Amino acid sequence: MTLKVAMAQVDMLVGDIKQNSQTVIAAALKARDEGEARVIVFPELTLMGYPPEDLLLKPSLEQAIELALDAVLDQVKDIYVILGYPRHVDGALFNCAGVLFNGVLIAEYNKQKLPNYRVFDDKRYFEAGNQALVVDIDGIRIGLSISEDIWHQEPSALAKEAGAQIIFNLNASPFHMEKVNVREALLHKRALEVNLPILYVNYMGAQDELVYEGGSFIVDHKGVKVFQAPWFEAGLYYVELSAHFSVTLRGEETFLVEPLNGALIPNLSTERRLYQALVLGLRDYVEKNQFKGVLVALNTHLESILTFVIAVDALGADRVKAVLMTDESTSEIDSGALISIANKLNVGIERVDIEPMMLAYQVMSPLGGKKRKGSGAKLKARIRTLTLMTMASSLGVMALSSVNKSEMALGCTTLYGGMSGSFSVLKDIFKSQIFSLCQYRNSVKQVIPSNWLQENALDQDVIQLLDIKSIRDYQVLDQVLDLYIGQNLNLEEIVTQTHISYSNVCRILSLVDASEFKRRQSPLGVRVTQASFGRDRRYPISNGWQLGE
Repeated sequence: MTLKVAMAQVDMLVGDIKQNSQTVIAAALKARDEGEARVIVFPELTLMGYPPEDLLLKPSLEQAIELALDAVLDQVKDIYVILGYPRHVDGALFNCAGVLFNGVLIAEYNKQKLPNYRVFDDKRYFEAGNQALVVDIDGIRIGLSISEDIWHQEPSALAKEAGAQIIFNLNASPFHMEKVNVREALLHKRALEVNLPILYVNYMGAQDELVYEGGSFIVDHKGVKVFQAPWFEAGLYYVELSAHFSVTLRGEETFLVEPLNGALIPNLSTERRLYQALVLGLRDYVEKNQFKGVLVALNTHLESILTFVIAVDALGADRVKAVLMTDESTSEIDSGALISIANKLNVGIERVDIEPMMLAYQVMSPLGGKKRKGSGAKLKARIRTLTLMTMASSLGVMALSSVNKSEMALGCTTLYGGMSGSFSVLKDIFKSQIFSLCQYRNSVKQVIPSNWLQENALDQDVIQLLDIKSIRDYQVLDQVLDLYIGQNLNLEEIVTQTHISYSNVCRILSLVDASEFKRRQSPLGVRVTQASFGRDRRYPISNGWQLGE
């Protein structure tokens, strides 16, 4: 027997239930008429979009979901629709996967495992289900699970006990840099445990700081990947499952699934995957918030140039504007090089002289008449940001910050200066990663002058604080930051692992802890790690925790 399945990697707008239902209807009809699919499988909470957060508490949610389900049931016939949505049942809200066919909601599964860590808050909103669901579609018994369920043994075991011959897992699994390997290892393990193939359908798109990269795939009963959909591409991806039974040496009957038209798309390189996540994160944030475009302040820092290039790749040259802010210290050679980069990408650049503003502000003395060390650099940074935000407002576009994670961690960026903006593309990218991302982008097409990857790579604020003198020093610094922020190791453990002096590690960690108040006021940015400055890491600003504890 065979069963043709369409895996729908869809990009939904959170909360736009009516439009999302129309997208579901259009995709299902296309899968039926053009793809000749018998089943279409959508990701977790498709009707609502993901993650919906406190929109789930809206009093009108129940009626809106019921109307959307009615629309799908009314307009889609002759194809099984397996769809994720939130639904109230007897006053409780569940994260559901419904099976719809020919105007009837024939079965409904409630998510059993509710994650409540990092970016997930399922227990805030949902009640947990406790029963398996198996549906028979054309003689194949399909067990359903949702996202976190597949990370635990019990839901898959319950589905197997209920007679499932294959498991369909509906997902909205946010991107981080190592996630693809983690997912594949997990499904390999789970398939072996239950001796069943698993079809894994993932969400695609970005929502605020979260990115979902698609990459839906299938593993057979031995945990071997036999089909892979593309990453970072919305669409319908078809697989015709050939199902048959085999008897093992122990006399057990095994259900085998083999895709007749399957394909194994090669995994992306780390840099390409990371770059595409940044592009998608920016594009969806601009599109879903209906900004006309973005404005970038170009300077010789690699972060600024990389932010600019990513913006052009995400939105197109016609939706990106650049401003070059100069003063008496600005090098004409550097200015010419920046203008050349903008010209290569067909983006117009406006030059603004901020020297008059600098002079005007410098006549103002602080109380007591004594200026603090470094106040001049902070003043310039704030004037630049004031100029950037004012221009963005007048143009009706969004201003981008180009701050990176190393600067954010150490506080080596000016509050209401360089760290300000409406969105920060590189907020979760360490400085040492900036170099590799620039090199990757140049490998696609040379845009960034190669010599700048060395000559203009160092940040003066970091140099003064930590005696950073080379790219290698940044790699060491970022290793310390990752161990502290990403792995939550203490001071002594970091000293042991890095062989860096106790005093230097102590200095770095002290700067991280002292800069929490700055990070709380930073713009939203694309999340690419499991320890981003945002929903992943929630430390109190006022606290008495000692560094050595």
